[in-house]
Formats: sequence, structure tokens, C-alpha cells
Amino acid sequence: MTRTTSADDTARAGGVSPSPHDRPDRIVAQQSQAPQQSQRDREARIHANAADLALAANASRTGMGRTAATFLIMAVALLIMTIVSASLGQLVIPFDQVIGSVLNKIGIHWLNGPSRSFGNEALWNVRFPRIAMAIVVGAALGVAGAVMQGVFGNPLAEPGTVGVSSGAAVGASCSILMGWTFLGSFTTPFLAFVCGLGTTMLVYVLARRGGRTEVVTLILTGVAVNAIAGALIAFFTFAAPTSARDQIVFWQMGSFNGSRWQQVALVTPLCVVGMIIVQCMARRLDLLSLGEKPARHLGVNVERLRFVCMIAVALLVSSAVAFSGIISFVGLVVPHLLRMIIGPRHRALLPASALGGALLLTIADFAARTTIAFADLPIGMLTSLVGGPFFFWLLRRSRSKSGGWA
Repeated sequence: MTRTTSADDTARAGGVSPSPHDRPDRIVAQQSQAPQQSQRDREARIHANAADLALAANASRTGMGRTAATFLIMAVALLIMTIVSASLGQLVIPFDQVIGSVLNKIGIHWLNGPSRSFGNEALWNVRFPRIAMAIVVGAALGVAGAVMQGVFGNPLAEPGTVGVSSGAAVGASCSILMGWTFLGSFTTPFLAFVCGLGTTMLVYVLARRGGRTEVVTLILTGVAVNAIAGALIAFFTFAAPTSARDQIVFWQMGSFNGSRWQQVALVTPLCVVGMIIVQCMARRLDLLSLGEKPARHLGVNVERLRFVCMIAVALLVSSAVAFSGIISFVGLVVPHLLRMIIGPRHRALLPASALGGALLLTIADFAARTTIAFADLPIGMLTSLVGGPFFFWLLRRSRSKSGGWA
């Protein structure tokens, strides 16, 4: 009778003990457990995905909380700094009298105003217009810097990259040198505004080729235009008489000295319009941060977005520097720091940059008025003292992340 050789018999014949994995009952058990194992794997993946979603939601709530806290801290700090700046100076006015003067202006008589007869005049004709101008200009420069960093995709970008500040300086220097007064005291600010706006348009036109503009081309064109503008400013400074030369140099260093409510009323609407324009572009700027090609695939007209943002930046910066002069590094320092704190989403980053810029320039203006008695330091000098080391640190940080010089 023929006998079928099993796996056990074969193993025994070779002197090898049969492995339990080779037994038929073990194979059947494994086959019956396979669906159960697959079900457990699916359940584990579902739980893992749910945990990831929970972590993402928690991170989102944490990010929103951090953003709200940042806004609250900056708003309170700006309010406190406004009161402190209005109170202290060559004429010291107590805090409660500053608050009382403001309340009295709006018809609330809870606190007494300044006890000295010229206290109200010092507040409302000198200090408050100056503080208001610092807030408006700081907000405009902060927002402009955030937009430029978003458009170029580079944390080292600032409004001066496209030549708007140097163009405004050329217009102001030319007006001071020629002594033009066809618009009275507004002649120099008007020419600064027009030349700043025109320089930005010139950079865009020169960088555009074949219906497109590349980021590198825009930056290099801006560098070239800035160099030409610098040469023109140097020529105007050399050719100007002593009094005009002093005005040109002081204008290039920036100052809020002599700010008036009429000037604030002219600058504020232009800055508000520019901020509204870029805020409407916040979502498109977020998509552009993914890269030009992904943004195009997601329906973003990159060329139109870049053009609109550059016009808005030119409007913001030209109107800001028209009365205050050139103020450096606000558009570089503020947006980058806030991007590190609240993240890159422009819907929150743009208004946060406005608050941060306003706070920074309010502090800088207060320091300019009070650091040296009977002297008014240039704002641009103070912001450069802060911005220069920060730029160096930022450059080192960027290079070390990319694997270069550290």
C-alpha cells in the first residue's frame, strides 16, 4: 500500500525536528488570523489619523491663542507708549492729566486736564500729531515690509528693495535744492511721493520681459536703480548750498519733528487704502509662499498679484516717507520677528506688522525726543542702530540654515 510522505515524516527522515511553522494546523491558524490582523491594522491607522487630527486642531488653537495674545500685548503696549510719550519730554505732564485732556476732548469730564496753561497746547499741537504720524508711518512701513517678504519669498526683503525710498529721496532732494514752493510747504512731500511711486513703476517696467517678471530680475533691477538714485542724491547734496545741504541730509535720516495734524490727515487715507489693498491679497500671498508654479496651478495670477502688491507698497512707503523722511529697517525687522511668533499667514501677519511697526516707531520717536536734552535725534539713525545688528543676525541665521556660512 502506497503511503503519502508528510512534512513531518520528511523532516524525521532527515534527522531534523519539524518546525511548528510547517505544520498544517499552524498554517490554517495563521490564515484565519490574517483578516483579524488586517482589521487591527486598519483600526490602528484610524486611531493614528484621529490623533494627528486632534494634534493639528490643538496646534491650530494654540496658534490662534498665540496670535490673539500677540495682538493684545502689542495693542496695550502701544496705548501705554502713547501715554508715556505724550507725558514725558522737556515739559512733563502727569499721566492722569494726559488722559484727562483726551477725555475732555471727547466730552467726558472724569479727570482734569493739564494744570499749566500751555499744557494742552503742547499736547495737541506738538506731541499728539507727532505720535499720530509715528503710528501711521510705522504701520505703513511694517505692512509694506511684510508684503515685500511675501512677494519675494525672502525674509531679507524690505520696501527699499524696489527703490521706492531712494526714489522718494531723489524727489525731496531735488525740491530742496531747487527751492520749489509751488505747493507751499507740501511741495517737497508731494515730489517725494511722486518720485517714490514713479521709481517703483520704473523698476517693474525694466524688470518685466515677455509679459513676466522674475524675482531675481526685480531685485537686481532695484539694486541698479538704487545705485543711480544714490548717485543723484550725492550730486544734489554736493551742489546744494549749506542750508539746503543740511535739509537734504536731515531728510534722509528721517524725523517726525514738525509733524502737524494736516500732514497726518493727508498721509493716513493713503496708507489706509494701501493696507486695505494688500489685506485683500492675503490669501493669494499665502498661496504664493508655496512657490510660483504651485500658486499658478491653484489659480493665482502671479503677475497681477506681484504688480498690485508693488503698487500698494509704493503707495504705502511713498506716503509714509513724504513727510517723515527715510526710515530704515522697520520693514525688515518687524515682519520677520512677527512671522517667527505668529506664523506666515498673511491674514494675521499684515495687521500684526502694522501694530508692530507703529509700536516700534512710537518707541523710537520717544527715544529721539528724550535721549538728549534740547535735541531731536534722527529716527532713521535709531532704527538703523537696531536694524543693522538684526540684519547681520538674520543673515547668519539664513546662511546657517541653508548650510553656508554660519
